[in-house]
Amino acid sequence: MLQSGMHRFLLFIWIAVALSGGSAWAYSPVVAYGLIVQLKPQAQAESGRELPSVARAKREGLAQERMAAVAQGSGVRGFVAHRHLAGDHRLMRFAAPLKGAELDDNMRRLRLHPDVASVEPNVRFPLAQIPNDPLFNQQWHLGPRSGSPAALNMISTWALTTGTSAVTVAVLDTGVLRNHPDLAAMGSRLLPGHDFVEDVNNANDGNGRDSDASDPGDWVTIAETRLAEYSGCDFATSSWHGTFIAGQIAAATSNAAGIAGLNWNTKLLPVRVSGKCGALLSDILDGMRWAAGLPVDGAPDNSHPAKIINLSFGGDQACTSTYQSVIDEILSRGTLIVVAAGNGAGVQSRQLRRPADCRGVMAVGAVQRDGLKTDYSFVGANMALMATGGHGDKTSTLLLSTDNLGTTTPGSHTYDYKAGTSFSAPLVAGVASLMVAINPRLSPSALIARMKAASLPHPNVAGYPNCTGNDTVVCNCDTSSCGAGLLNPQGSIEQAMNPSAEIAAVGSPRLGAVIFLDGRASTAVGTSTVTNFRWSQVSGVAVSLPNPSASLTQVVLPNAEGEIVFKLSVTDSLGRNGDVQREVYVEAPPVSNSDGGGGADRWLGLIPLIFLVLVSMYRSSRRSKTHQAGKLRQSVLV
Repeated sequence: MLQSGMHRFLLFIWIAVALSGGSAWAYSPVVAYGLIVQLKPQAQAESGRELPSVARAKREGLAQERMAAVAQGSGVRGFVAHRHLAGDHRLMRFAAPLKGAELDDNMRRLRLHPDVASVEPNVRFPLAQIPNDPLFNQQWHLGPRSGSPAALNMISTWALTTGTSAVTVAVLDTGVLRNHPDLAAMGSRLLPGHDFVEDVNNANDGNGRDSDASDPGDWVTIAETRLAEYSGCDFATSSWHGTFIAGQIAAATSNAAGIAGLNWNTKLLPVRVSGKCGALLSDILDGMRWAAGLPVDGAPDNSHPAKIINLSFGGDQACTSTYQSVIDEILSRGTLIVVAAGNGAGVQSRQLRRPADCRGVMAVGAVQRDGLKTDYSFVGANMALMATGGHGDKTSTLLLSTDNLGTTTPGSHTYDYKAGTSFSAPLVAGVASLMVAINPRLSPSALIARMKAASLPHPNVAGYPNCTGNDTVVCNCDTSSCGAGLLNPQGSIEQAMNPSAEIAAVGSPRLGAVIFLDGRASTAVGTSTVTNFRWSQVSGVAVSLPNPSASLTQVVLPNAEGEIVFKLSVTDSLGRNGDVQREVYVEAPPVSNSDGGGGADRWLGLIPLIFLVLVSMYRSSRRSKTHQAGKLRQSVLV
């Protein structure tokens, strides 16, 4: 286990390496002021009766010679000096700082040398980034955890990354007030989006679907609640729900105005699916598909497909096949769907409903500032983790974001406080977007797994009951109903640095078939490379893995139907690990009714074919006679 100081040192090195690839995901080329080279251990001669100082000097002299030989043998250019750093690590200095292709080339050359265990750039790190937004101090949920176990400690996370505009997050909601100062300041990062509210009466904007994803308001009058069309709807002023969530994820940050968003650089795609009384299922499903870049009838192609979708809607029943099929389609495109667990009131059940209980989504519940489950949050076995959602009626316990004073149509722009699982989900979506900025190859399942692995343990506060899974009161969470733990942004970024193990699709092979397990698409972050592969079997009928440490290996499947799960673990050149599993279902060949011989059964099988041929010949003869008669009649008529 790494000590915390060394752990942080390596984490900073990892982030620097990740940003040195020169791709669209890096903010700027990394500048290395030297290289930290770890030499492989080498047997040392006995020092005998030499004084410690003499022995040290001798070891240093040998290390100097060895390092010079490594540099010469690697063909490293610009090397001028080096010194001992720690253990087998030495700091190699250069005449001038290195960056770009020159840096990559020197690191690659050194890594290939047989005496070198690892190479890292010696980079400069900025101080932690503290946004200058005047209301940031009122966003307690983004602050330190001291006294607030559910807070996100974003200052330490922003020291590692503030995101990238190469990532798009979609907000499926009531639309967005584009001219709110903290959203307008996003500039081109706030994308046009689309309006998918089809029913004109529910839309409140005078038309159906169009390219305007702004929020006209979702108010419901008392008179409207008496109409059959709005049966079950309550009187309500406009919520500006989507505007609040947009600000949480991506409000312009360090612009000396308003609040801070989680991701300072991401693109935000507003997709309007909700009007009066909420959203129709058909509008949500079309909006989800479009946000992920899938075609939708009547809508233009989405030129900015989202890597993450935030869906803060609860449902009234368990996940249906329609909902699940759309979710499966979106997940197959590599888009993560973050959903709110849902809110209950009074004695209402707190069990998960769609979409939070659908397979593959990342369901997020709400905890209070102290980390206890809120009295309103739904929970269940499909929960991924919990994040603060605000509670009570105090500014010290609610969440602050972008809002509007209009009770019907938009009025003056403002900032206000809210609570609900609707506002827990965007915190997770925002952190996921920061992870993708570091490692764009992360799949939806990998993002969920890594955030769960990084989560903080659920706290246990004396005097409160333990949650039982359907609690209408504040309670101490456990992993059975509240997910893996509390959202931990910095730990999630650290997890994102691990390499991505990938196994190519296998299909549905037959009994006894020979298949290839192909992990060659596995990748590491930044300039690091995947150096080790390890195949293993998780479940199913045991099979032999002849080359378990190769990137590509052959497997002979058993002569028995069923599922076999294989696992690939990879290690990169910095010693970081990643793994993935793939299910292979072994199928029996289709049953044939033919005995392969020339007996009576074979001729019986030809009877239907002979019958069809005779019928065809008869019809052809009839058509020929009719055609001749037609010619005769035509001649007569003429």
